[in-house]
Amino acid sequence: MECENDTAPMEFILAGIPYPQELKIPFFLLFLLIYLLTLFGNTLILFAVASEPQLHKPMYWFLCHLSILDMTASSVVEPKLIAGFVESRRAISFKGCVTQLFFYHFLGCAQCFLYTVMAFDRFLAICRPLHYVTIMNRRSCLFLSLGTCIGGCIHSFIETGLTFRLPYGRVNEVGGIFCEIRAMLKLACADTMVNEITTMLDVGLVTMTCFLLILTSYVYIVSAILKIRTADGRRRAFSTCTVHLILVVLFYVPVVFNYLGSGSEDTLDGMVVSLFFTAVTPLLNPIIYTLRKEDMKRALNKLMGRKVDPEKN
Repeated sequence: MECENDTAPMEFILAGIPYPQELKIPFFLLFLLIYLLTLFGNTLILFAVASEPQLHKPMYWFLCHLSILDMTASSVVEPKLIAGFVESRRAISFKGCVTQLFFYHFLGCAQCFLYTVMAFDRFLAICRPLHYVTIMNRRSCLFLSLGTCIGGCIHSFIETGLTFRLPYGRVNEVGGIFCEIRAMLKLACADTMVNEITTMLDVGLVTMTCFLLILTSYVYIVSAILKIRTADGRRRAFSTCTVHLILVVLFYVPVVFNYLGSGSEDTLDGMVVSLFFTAVTPLLNPIIYTLRKEDMKRALNKLMGRKVDPEKN
């Protein structure tokens, strides 16, 4: 893109979702409801795990970590998206855009690492049960959680630094619903080939490495489950792993579409994928865990003062 001047813009204008004016209020209410339900559902998970001693296990420690990441990721994008339905201008300051891009990639990368850690946790629980308690102790869980955040922070510092070292001119309309790398590169007044290749390699390396580690873990997990003699034991093991696999699929499909495929955040398909990743997935995660895990159901019922059948599995 040609620069009309060499002065960085004070703000950017988010294109937002294209919609008929008569749907302005319904869309505002819809995304506000999704955001509030996301905060409520994930907060409920945190309280349920904290209040139930039986859930003080590594698996639920990482679930709480995931809930915190989901709530934060939603708060990075959704409030500005919701405000865009009632404001005349969908403006975001230059610093706000930098902050949004940094936290979006920081949280996304941290989630990618966290799903890998959760797969490792299931691998140890099913394939190395005698060593599980000694390996996955409180110190290890804290170390692994901090590691996911540090890794995400390093990744995001690199991507954000490379993106905003570029010059930007008067053209400041960001295609899409938030400040995202590929949308920002289209506004840059310089050759972005190095950035595009670096982003592809960086995101691709992180995503594929984590995915291959998860896949390898589940090859061993499935092999171990099939060796369990009792049908009830196999059912319990598969049930636990199914929850994690559903979350992994919900996470990886949008990432692959937007960064490793042909999708683009400023196209309609790209916007749908971005909305699914930032709004729908954080809402679905607590629902999936609640519906699929009986011990989580019991904890939530106990938290809300309902009678619980201790014998029910």
